[in-house]
Amino acid sequence: MKDQRFKIAHKEALIGIGLVIINFAIWYGFAYGLGSGDPTEYKYVFGFPAWFFYSCIVGTVFMIVLVWVVMKLFFTDVSFDDEEVDK
Repeated sequence: MKDQRFKIAHKEALIGIGLVIINFAIWYGFAYGLGSGDPTEYKYVFGFPAWFFYSCIVGTVFMIVLVWVVMKLFFTDVSFDDEEVDK
């Protein structure tokens, strides 16, 4: 029987890649969606251009919360000790 730790690690790696793609999509969408216009017409939130506020500040807070939720729901604590695999 194959070591279950590799199956768990593979699943968690794919989840990590998914989180990176979500992070990039949020950042790119707000940065280039709101920031592609004329700088004289930018809207501001708390003194920051809206594209920066939503892509960098709100996006970062959202990703921290999302990673925390994913860690609690989908990740498993795995022992690194050598264990004999059942055959």
